[in-house]
Parts: sequence; structure tokens; C-alpha cells
Amino acid sequence: MDVSSEKVRQARMARGWTQQQLAEVADLSLRTVQRVENQSVASNETVSSLCAVLEIERSELLTNDPTRPEHQAALKRMRLLLPIAGIIGAAMGSGATILLMRLLGSG
Repeated sequence: MDVSSEKVRQARMARGWTQQQLAEVADLSLRTVQRVENQSVASNETVSSLCAVLEIERSELLTNDPTRPEHQAALKRMRLLLPIAGIIGAAMGSGATILLMRLLGSG
């Protein structure tokens, strides 16, 4: 899952914790905490643990939260573009089939 590494880092530092201390309190490995803060990725279990110990809502921590406005805008664009892409793909496939049949003398 994509998470906000900045929110994790800020919440950890606001408590005066090192990455090692956060790992111990959250029952995670130090490497997991480092991965979250450096690569902004975490498993569902890691997100749950971090949210609990840092007292952060999941929606605040997750960057791909479907309720976020930017996610809703992306969904709206996809709903428009996917049917158009399907129509264009079908037309191109049909055109290529017709052309191939004519070239091979089957049509």
C-alpha cells in the first residue's frame, strides 16, 4: 500500500521517537519502519500497526485512499477514457482484420 512517509516521520518525531523505538512500540522490524519512511510502502498489517501506535487515521496515512479528491478526479478521467480507448481499439482491430483479409485475397 502507498503511504505518506512524511506523516509517519512527522508523527514519530513529534513523539521524540527514533525509528528503532517506533519499530519496538509498533512490533515491527527496524527495516520495515525504514522502508515505510524511505519508500512510502507498507503492508496492510504494517499500516494498521502504525495507525494504532501513532494515533493516525488510515485515511490520513494512505495516499491511495479512494475518498481523497485527487483519487476521485482520476476515477472520473478513467471512466471517460476507458470506453473511448475500447472503441478505438475495436476499430483498429477491425480495420486491420479487413486489410489483412484483402491482402490475402480472402475478402
